[in-house]
Amino acid sequence: MHTLRSSSVATLAKAVCKLSPRLKSTAGRPSAPLGSRFLTNPDDVFKHNMWDHVQWTEEDKENARQRIEENSCTQIPLKEQEFPELLPPGAKSEVTNRCQSDQQAVLTTGSSTETNKHHRSPDTADLQESCQKAVPEKDDAATQTATFPGQHASFRILEVGCGVGNSVFPIINTIKEKDAFLYCCDFSPRAIQLVKDHPDYDDSVCHAFVHDVCEENTSMPFPPRSLDVILTVFVLSSIHPNRIQGVVNRLSTYLKHGGIFLFRDHGRYDFSQVRFKKGRCLSENFYTRGDGTCVYFFTKEEVHDLFSNAGLEEVQNLEDRRLQVNRREKVAMHRVWMQSKYRKLYPPSAP
Repeated sequence: MHTLRSSSVATLAKAVCKLSPRLKSTAGRPSAPLGSRFLTNPDDVFKHNMWDHVQWTEEDKENARQRIEENSCTQIPLKEQEFPELLPPGAKSEVTNRCQSDQQAVLTTGSSTETNKHHRSPDTADLQESCQKAVPEKDDAATQTATFPGQHASFRILEVGCGVGNSVFPIINTIKEKDAFLYCCDFSPRAIQLVKDHPDYDDSVCHAFVHDVCEENTSMPFPPRSLDVILTVFVLSSIHPNRIQGVVNRLSTYLKHGGIFLFRDHGRYDFSQVRFKKGRCLSENFYTRGDGTCVYFFTKEEVHDLFSNAGLEEVQNLEDRRLQVNRREKVAMHRVWMQSKYRKLYPPSAP
């Protein structure tokens, strides 16, 4: 069982790492290992497209703060912060508490506006280290007796906000015959249908289903405490800030004790936040894009509180700071992403 489990973790890690755009360089390999390109000489800034682990100066921080203060001073009136396409037919008009998922943009443009650009997924070693402690629940009666898709797998993964499956199929193709099972959900029926229609979709190792994580009274196709890993990549930022905590709380109930919640999303003062124009701000650090999607920008402290309040313990909580360079235009852009891992605690032992 341990061998199968380790194999499942390793194959998941490899699949997720295939999503990194930097692996699309010459010969399929990055010119420098991920996270190892450091800018030691400012004169070299335009020699590469991206620099890792960039340290901000106080001037950089103040410039970003001032730009965000400027673009947030005029907020969209509350009565205009609604998206009719999210309301069911016949529903009366009211202010909605959530925005479209970033994945909706995939359906109209063919590629995600953020997740396919400039972002990397967790490294193989990171996923292996973080997931190995997520052991199967031996005494969970619901998991052992209920009938549900993936019931007999020893390692179960859920991707929330899967869109049309850009990360689903690399995972599917690597977990076959590994005693692992992948669940993937999205609020868009069209997106899920496209996933199911894909030639690589295999219901023996994957179950795709329509689900809106903001809905409080909807159930999942698997019981509580049945998942080893939950993956959210640029998903929680698309939800109204007032509802994110509830989403994380509900998702966490489906993790096994020792299970891992993997989170990657937008960080505060990222270039994409700084460049917003006036009139795009919905509330503090929460904006609407031109394509109708929404985005919130997190801090490390907010991320820590978000998962800690859901009863999870911190394994990793990092600000992934990079310097992205447009060499043609001679423009340098500070990028900030959050990359975090939180583990579900085991219940205290009986005295």
